Amino acid sequence: MSFKSQFLFSKAQRNGIFLLLILIVIFQCIYFFIDFSSKDVQVNKEDLSRFVREVDSLKEIELEKRKTKTFPFNPNYITDYKGAVLGMSNEEIDRLLEFRKQKKWINSAKQFQEVTRISDSLLKVISPYFKFPERLANTYSKTNFDTFINNKSKPFSQKLDLNTVTARQLQRINGVGKVLSDRIIKFRNKSGGFIADVQLQDVYGLTPKVIDNITSYFTVKTPKIIKKINLNSATVDYLVTIPHIDYDLAYEIIEQRKLREGYKSVEELKKVKDFPINKIKIIELYLHLEKEN
Repeated sequence: MSFKSQFLFSKAQRNGIFLLLILIVIFQCIYFFIDFSSKDVQVNKEDLSRFVREVDSLKEIELEKRKTKTFPFNPNYITDYKGAVLGMSNEEIDRLLEFRKQKKWINSAKQFQEVTRISDSLLKVISPYFKFPERLANTYSKTNFDTFINNKSKPFSQKLDLNTVTARQLQRINGVGKVLSDRIIKFRNKSGGFIADVQLQDVYGLTPKVIDNITSYFTVKTPKIIKKINLNSATVDYLVTIPHIDYDLAYEIIEQRKLREGYKSVEELKKVKDFPINKIKIIELYLHLEKEN
C-alpha cells in the first residue's frame, strides 16, 4: 500500500471535507465578531418604586371591594346568620330571639346590650349601624305610639288614607322599613292610586302579616275611580287590561262565558283553566256583571 493512496478521497468525501471547513470558518467568525457577554440591566429605581406603589394601591382597592360591608339595619330583625357575621355568640343571638318571641321590641343600643349581654367593645363596633324606626311624629300622641307597638287595629274613622299616607308614616308599622314603604308608594303612584286595600297583595315583599299590620292603621278612603268592565261582554283586548289577566287567560274566560251562556257571578271565574284564584279579589275590582244582550 503506497503512502500516496492515503490522501486519495472519493468525490463524496471531498464534498464532506469542504462543508466541514465552511462550517468551521462560519463558527470562527461568529465567535470573533459577535459579543456574547451579558450586559448589566439598568433599573430606574424611581420608576420601579412608582410601579410598586401603583400595584399596592390597586391591591388595597380590590381588597376593600371584597370586604363584607355593613349597612344600617334594625337590630330587632337580626337572624342567626346576621348575628354570626356581626361577631355575636350563639348565646347572645338566642337571648335576642327569645326576647323577640315575647313580642317585645328593642328601641336603643343600650337596651340591645341589656338583652343580649354583648361586650362593650362589640357594641361600640356594631351600634353605629343600628337603625330604629321613627315611631314618633308630631302628628301622633303617646297613645297612638303605644297602639302602633301593640298592633291594635283602629276603627275606620281613625285610620289614615292609604292613598295619601307618606313613606315615613308607613315605616311606623311593625315589619315595614324604608324599602317596603318605598315600594308601596311607588306602586300607588304607578297605578294612579289604590282602589282597595287588597291591592297591597301586589306589592312585592309584603307578607300577609305585614299587610294586616298596615291595614290596622291605614285604609283606602279615597279610592281611585275606574270604569269597570262588563264580564259578560268584554272582549279579549279589554280583559287583558286587568291585572293578572293575560291573553291566554282572556281567551279561556271568553270560552267559558260561551259555554255558560254568560257568567252569573265573578266567583265562577275560579272554574276557568289557569285562573289565579288567589288574585280574584283584585281582579273583581275591575269587573261588574250585566246580562249580555
